[in-house]
Amino acid sequence: MLRLSTFLIFFSFVLQAFAQDKISISGYVKDASSGEVLIGATLQVKSNYRAVRTNTYGFFSLELEQANDSLFISYVGYQPLAVEVNADQQKRYSFELTPLGNTIEEVVVSGKKQNKNVTSPQMGAFNFTIEEIKNVPVIFGERDILKTIQTLPGVGKGGEGSSSFYVRGGGGDQNLILLDEATVYNASHLLGFFSTFNSDAIKDVELFKGGIPAQYGGRISSVMDIHMIDGNNKKFSGEGGLGLIASRLKLEGPLQREKSSFMLSGRRTYADMFLKASKDETVKKSKLYFYDLNAKLNYRLDDKNTIYASGYFGKDDLGYGDLFSFDWGNATATLRWNHIFSEKLFSNTSFIYSDFTYNVDVNNDESEFVINSKIENLNLKQDFSYYANSRNTLKFGFNALKQKISPASLRATQTSAVNSLIIQKRHGIELAAYITHEWNPIYWLSMLYGLRATDFMVMGPGTFYSFDEEGEAISSKSYSSEVIKHYLRLEPRLSTSFILNDRQSIKASFNRIVQNLHQLTNTTASLPTDQYVLSSLNIKPQYADQVAVGYFQNFANNKYEFSVEGYYKYMGNQIDFRNGADLQANEFLEGELLFGQGEAYGLELFLRKTKGRLNGWISYTLGKSQRQFDQINEGRWFNARQDRTHDVSVVGLFKLTEKWNLGANFVYYTGNAITFPSGKYTVDEKTMYYYTERNGYRMPDYHRLDLSATYEPQIKDKRFKSSWSFGLYNVYNRKNAYIIDFRENENNPNITEAYKIALFGIIPSVTWNFKF
Repeated sequence: MLRLSTFLIFFSFVLQAFAQDKISISGYVKDASSGEVLIGATLQVKSNYRAVRTNTYGFFSLELEQANDSLFISYVGYQPLAVEVNADQQKRYSFELTPLGNTIEEVVVSGKKQNKNVTSPQMGAFNFTIEEIKNVPVIFGERDILKTIQTLPGVGKGGEGSSSFYVRGGGGDQNLILLDEATVYNASHLLGFFSTFNSDAIKDVELFKGGIPAQYGGRISSVMDIHMIDGNNKKFSGEGGLGLIASRLKLEGPLQREKSSFMLSGRRTYADMFLKASKDETVKKSKLYFYDLNAKLNYRLDDKNTIYASGYFGKDDLGYGDLFSFDWGNATATLRWNHIFSEKLFSNTSFIYSDFTYNVDVNNDESEFVINSKIENLNLKQDFSYYANSRNTLKFGFNALKQKISPASLRATQTSAVNSLIIQKRHGIELAAYITHEWNPIYWLSMLYGLRATDFMVMGPGTFYSFDEEGEAISSKSYSSEVIKHYLRLEPRLSTSFILNDRQSIKASFNRIVQNLHQLTNTTASLPTDQYVLSSLNIKPQYADQVAVGYFQNFANNKYEFSVEGYYKYMGNQIDFRNGADLQANEFLEGELLFGQGEAYGLELFLRKTKGRLNGWISYTLGKSQRQFDQINEGRWFNARQDRTHDVSVVGLFKLTEKWNLGANFVYYTGNAITFPSGKYTVDEKTMYYYTERNGYRMPDYHRLDLSATYEPQIKDKRFKSSWSFGLYNVYNRKNAYIIDFRENENNPNITEAYKIALFGIIPSVTWNFKF
């Protein structure tokens, strides 16, 4: 860490010395109507045609060849702005762009200069705003960013109604999901039918599935970085919607005009209210709902300092009368300080808290007990951005993360038929430092490279066990509050772009990422009751080495964007389970785990139309994902659960008239790999199934078509707007298999038959949206 810090300081001085002859200006680009900062806005200098983009806080820094110059500022959905600047008189600016208003919606994946997808060294990344996906049809008519990213190449769907996703053959737990820099552990409501993220509160979403920058770490497959809106600092406004099973409301406005603002957004389902109509008293007392709340405050101290505070709280509550209840939820809090040291050096300091909790309460005649689990972390994060010149940008920083896991423990009453079992907590501290450099040495070559160093410390107190090859505990050792083991790792990153011309480029990337938090699940969908474990004496950190190469081209004056990417990913220290593993309330859980390796490779094609009345995208992924464990399948490689040969998505959006917008979404993918019984036998007159090959069978192929229509009537009162959204999910009523199970034939018990359970048929939806 000391050597890395010394290198960072030395490199900063070198870049500063190199840039001294230039004139620098800096500032922010904002929305003229709300004061919201714009992420990824482009500023181009007239004299040298150099262009820069605003960072995730709306900040920019650029160099001028001369004190007096002209800038051209642009952002998707906003009126471009041409301005004159004089660096001798002013070096700090705040530019405001005016929304285009009621014009044709452009569905693009990032707000950037039109050929940025070709010229940028970054590959395997997508960026989009909520406005750009508002007409994509999803289940129950709710705009859902997690369902939308599942239509991108290399991103696999978790299944019917699920918010889980799998990136380039990785597991669902190998995706880092951040909300204003805070980790979200379970990003789903109602077991996956809704995502955690209320789209009204979201400004920008960025997904990295390859060439992941060094400032991100902790998950080996992807990073999904989500930013909440800051709040309108010019006027009070609100928006919301009333749907068939859920409603939402957002309020925002200035606390002190153009200096501070707030945003408050809430959402709740009311499916449980329909239960009150039942004549059954038990059903009347049942619960079936979720709610979530997003809040954000910001205060500009002066032109160099801004403070942000944001938080999220969401909870699901399911229950059947007084007999059973199950609730779970996420909570996050982020306190940020943005500071501008100079026109070249920008700083962001963050204090972050995250937790995820679930509780199961059973109360019947024989058993009364509660199962609960909790995972929480505290994170101190410091990031610097140094804009040396138009060809060099340096980012560096560090973070200290403290994690604590309270595994699922069972607490029973004295009269219960089951016994209490309290599982000890686990603690860990992860220190990390990084440096990344974006370099454009010559016009046809751009590079983004960096290094991340991590030290994960297994912490006490606690008792740690050793296990034999059969998973039986053979010894133990107790520790106090001390460092038990260090895992030191280096994670190099590299992305590069070879620009053939302003319409074509070839890109390549390599990254190594390490993961110290592991989710234990034996399903293809992430469930709230899935267990988490930290790296320990038995569990080594997962890691992945990924290489990718791609060809990018734009057509017809950047109206069409095309890309093809190939990738190979090797995954070490992967985790699976012994046959019949007990994952709940198990003091010797680590003995149920097996450790092996994995690999994933594939080809991704993406074609997008970004302009005109008809736009959208087509994505196709040809992929393979497999695992190898010495104790499974006699050591032979087998398909991962999320292995899919083919995955196709087609999204089309059409502006029919000024009042009507239409949307369509078609998906098809090969069925997940699954383990089916190979035979059966009888024990004490009970039929038992015999399993051989792991994941040796396939679920049926999945496909469906969704349609949507949005009507925006013309209202004389310009201060109030409303629209109606109509949707049909699974238009042709395809009965896609959710579960395949087995049973004995009623007429002949010697015959075993498979049967399918389908979750959804066709589902209509209607939502009234309003804004004032």
